[in-house]
Amino acid sequence: MAFGSFSEGGNSQPMVEINTTPLVDVMLVLLVIFIITAPLFHQAVPIDLPKVDSTRLDDKPKVIQVALDAAGQVYLDGEAVAAAALDGRLAAARDGNPELHLRADKATRYERVAEVMAAAQKAGIVKIAFVTDPKA
Repeated sequence: MAFGSFSEGGNSQPMVEINTTPLVDVMLVLLVIFIITAPLFHQAVPIDLPKVDSTRLDDKPKVIQVALDAAGQVYLDGEAVAAAALDGRLAAARDGNPELHLRADKATRYERVAEVMAAAQKAGIVKIAFVTDPKA
């Protein structure tokens, strides 16, 4: 056996040799697989592509600015909006997959921020960014 005999006899030393045969077998199989699949990576059809000169379109997404002051008042693009009208205004501004930039005063209750985010989600706006000021 590979581990030696199970006899209780005096010379019971552990086996100190490593059997490398399975390791060599696995490496040979991997080498054969690599040799077979390597030519498939470089198979290409030679074609002559047309040469054109084009410019990159600079599509900037529409940005909806929403600000919350410390009292919880919502401003949509600088204009004060009632809480009941926020859902309709966000739904109307949803054309073209816009980004919502949310600015909130640090004294604003989190509950009010969550309400504005929920209204944006209901309106179908999926890109929301929180705007902060860097430390001075």
